[in-house]
Amino acid sequence: MAALGANCGIALAKFAGFVVTGSSSMLAEAVHSVADTANQALLLLGRRTSRRAADLEHPFGYGRERYFYSFVVALLLFSLGGLFALYEGVHKLREPEPLTFPLVAVAILAVAVALEGYSFRTAMAESRELKGSASWWRFVRKAKVPELPIVLLEDTAALLGLAFALVGVVLSLLTGNPQWDGVATIAIGLLLGAVAAVLIVEMKSLLIGEGVSKQELETIVDELEKAEIDRVIHIRTQYLGPEELLVAAKIALPGALTIEQVASAIDAAERRIRAKMPTARLIYLEPDLDRAG
Repeated sequence: MAALGANCGIALAKFAGFVVTGSSSMLAEAVHSVADTANQALLLLGRRTSRRAADLEHPFGYGRERYFYSFVVALLLFSLGGLFALYEGVHKLREPEPLTFPLVAVAILAVAVALEGYSFRTAMAESRELKGSASWWRFVRKAKVPELPIVLLEDTAALLGLAFALVGVVLSLLTGNPQWDGVATIAIGLLLGAVAAVLIVEMKSLLIGEGVSKQELETIVDELEKAEIDRVIHIRTQYLGPEELLVAAKIALPGALTIEQVASAIDAAERRIRAKMPTARLIYLEPDLDRAG
């Protein structure tokens, strides 16, 4: 919500700045902010639709809708933001036009930096608990909650893009050469393309289906191999949504157990797993005889 409000205000200010100054980098940044505003709206829509209850057609629920809309966001950032900026930058280099009222552009960019900084600081504060001791890059790569990494990367790109636009406007003003504004616009396009590529790769992986980390898998196996359960024969995990994990395992049990004891052992194992990993909402354990040796 912080990103949505900030980007909406920034987009309006940048469009006004483009009308006054004619700066192509300002226009590219305005389109970038429009794309970011649409992206936040799509992320909120994905969160809303993913909460629908499971039904006959989708028995595992709609949790992956958040991944789908996040993937759409990455495509939108690439097409609407990056490609448009590249087109506008090349056009500015071929047909340079002098800037009018460049100081207005500088003032608007300064306000945009302040608003983007607020959104970025908010995203960092929200992400810090989930990130833990991992690096920010690892958090972006491994996070199962798609919205926060997207906002972090978008805001980072926005702040860098604003810096590029500011440099382009200032150099155009100092040198009298408006082509610097075109160079800055191309730099913004390349930046957005790179961020979009990272997001496309990561969201595609989540959309296809990712399992738990190696450490989390070891935790699940450790909790399974207790009490009556001799060992885990094989195990599969997959995130059906950011807060919904599927665990399926074949477990070896002693042959002397009764049906009631088998059921009790399975129930106890499920409780142990959920105590360690509350996101493991769907657990399917298939008992088998321990034939090892």
